[in-house]
Amino acid sequence: MIVVFGTAAKVALNTLHSSYVTFLLVAVSSIFFLVDPFAAIGTFLAITAKVEAPRRKLMARKASITCFIVLTSFALIGKFIFRMFGITLPAFEIAGGLILLLIGLDMLQAKRSATQESSGEAEEASVKDDAGIVPLGIPMLAGPGAISSVMVLVGQAVKLWEVATIIGSIVFTAYVSYWVLSSADRVRKVMGETGIRILVRIMGLLLVALAVQFFVNGLTDLGLIARQIAE
Repeated sequence: MIVVFGTAAKVALNTLHSSYVTFLLVAVSSIFFLVDPFAAIGTFLAITAKVEAPRRKLMARKASITCFIVLTSFALIGKFIFRMFGITLPAFEIAGGLILLLIGLDMLQAKRSATQESSGEAEEASVKDDAGIVPLGIPMLAGPGAISSVMVLVGQAVKLWEVATIIGSIVFTAYVSYWVLSSADRVRKVMGETGIRILVRIMGLLLVALAVQFFVNGLTDLGLIARQIAE
């Protein structure tokens, strides 16, 4: 009986570990790829071209903090927004998948999506005294794609550790965004324009796959696709 109990406990632990790792990878990849601080390096350097290094770091810090606050806010109130507007999770999965697909296709061409930034916003930001919050923090980092991804993940979360994983992924993304932007000159020198484009294209490919998965999840939840039963 002890052997049976031990075997059952081991199976349950392996299942929990597997589901946690899977959810963690999906949360980190979808949020980080959509924020995509590497693709924002060019715009950030253009906006801060006439700014001294200490002030540039301050703007990078404001942008990453703004990104954290915006995404965390939607993570905490996402389900409330669903209930308030009567939006179902499958509908948002399909809509979010569409946004992710558009952004991912732009990333495959190594360019920033128009949902994250526009030439007009970049030009306006270059003459502002402080562009750390707008447009750097939002929408260049915390854009519609990242917000949609967070809300889809929150809608799928049913356990406390899943919500904690989403918030942890946001913290990780915001920290890496600060590091990348505050060291934008060095990152560009080390990786080069070609290296950054290759990285953005790889993230774009994975993002397109995530977008398709969101579509499949939404259609499955609507009953239009048969749900696969794990063996």
